Amino acid sequence: MKHTNEFRIEEACRVFVQSKLKDHEGGHDYWHCIRVAKMAEKIAIAEGGERHLCVISALLHDISDPKFNGGDEKMGASIAFDFLLRVGEKAELTERVASIINNISFAGGKKKGNDLSLECNIVQDADRLDALGAIGIARTFNYGGFKNRPLYDPDIKPVVYQSTEAYRKSIAPTLNHFYEKLLLLKDLMNTNTARVLAEERHKYLVLYLKTFLAEWDGNL
Repeated sequence: MKHTNEFRIEEACRVFVQSKLKDHEGGHDYWHCIRVAKMAEKIAIAEGGERHLCVISALLHDISDPKFNGGDEKMGASIAFDFLLRVGEKAELTERVASIINNISFAGGKKKGNDLSLECNIVQDADRLDALGAIGIARTFNYGGFKNRPLYDPDIKPVVYQSTEAYRKSIAPTLNHFYEKLLLLKDLMNTNTARVLAEERHKYLVLYLKTFLAEWDGNL
């Protein structure tokens, strides 16, 4: 059951995120944060994590995404930290939120976050689940359109990025992102709850890719 102060702070986070991301790219907007928060809450309940910490971290996790702020990896955590203190969140919990935000990004690599708390793992799983399945596909092509990238070019092969900078600067066709990130996520889940959910969403990605490539080649 939510405590009154927790409910007040969660509502304040929702209003803040909605105001900040109202005109944002559709794959990383307010609704993305809402979906991640709902999933984080679901996983936290199943896995025994701190529900409130997971929810507010998820709501604020993309308040300043490095893809859109010039590459500043720390800005989002700083904005979230200052905001939570202003609305009366406990300093200790506020610090934990900032740590989670700093450590959940995929950022072009396969490592799990340096913050190994259960709550960090939960929020990371919730964020990654939103990159899978039907919504993950929609988000991927929405971002590709936003960046004016081609859908697919069979002459440009997927790569393994060796740094965050290389990942951020990629201008590869949108379909490459499936191989460079999305298909990797199933095996990067931290919690049992997320692993089960990721399996089904991963299957949908595989089926979609098979269908896309068959249609591309005129075989379907």
